[in-house]
Amino acid sequence: MGLNDEIESTLDWWSKAGADTIVGDEPGSWLKPPAEESKIAAAAAALADPAKASALPSTPSSLDEFRQWMLDSDIVPAARAARCDAEGDPSSGLMIVLDMPEAGDAEAGHLLMGEAGTLFDRMLAAIGRDRASAYLATMSPARPPGGGIDDVLEEKLAEAVRRHAKLAAPKWLLAMGDAPSRAFCGANLNTARGKQPILNHDGGKMAVIATFHPRFLLRQPAFKAQSWKDLQMLSKGMSA
Repeated sequence: MGLNDEIESTLDWWSKAGADTIVGDEPGSWLKPPAEESKIAAAAAALADPAKASALPSTPSSLDEFRQWMLDSDIVPAARAARCDAEGDPSSGLMIVLDMPEAGDAEAGHLLMGEAGTLFDRMLAAIGRDRASAYLATMSPARPPGGGIDDVLEEKLAEAVRRHAKLAAPKWLLAMGDAPSRAFCGANLNTARGKQPILNHDGGKMAVIATFHPRFLLRQPAFKAQSWKDLQMLSKGMSA
């Protein structure tokens, strides 16, 4: 391989890796906090005082009223009958957040049914918990048309679920999947995993751990070992 071929091959590799811009359009700042830390700080600030940057109308101040508000609101363009409420024990100290109900959950009357639910139950059992000893909630109370959450809707749902967590006031929160990770850690799952940001709310503190959604693990079982590491981190923290 000649020099030109080597250069072309190297440039092609970097392009496929996403590094296709040598110089950015705007000057950088060495004193600016890392983007990840800034996003985590923003999520923490939103949790502490959501009224400062609210994109939602005023919501109830009690957990029960908030849950009913989510079921009745038009935050998600879906039928009222297709919505799912949070489940479990809000006083358990552990809140688990998913992005949305699975297909068929609304008809079944419970979150995470089917194969994903079976795997979820096993994951909980591995850390000595079950559905009755955790508080399970979704960012979206309904499955959006097409089964996807766009950026605009995700921003609204992220604010809503942070209010939800503030009212539930868990000591530990398990964010399962990309959207919950962005809502509470300010970063995608791959970046958020392995960290344990502490978010403050009304004088209390909530530790967040991010891991894979059961539906992803069903498609990619090779990642179960990594998810087990996340669950071990959670278990160790809760037992400390």
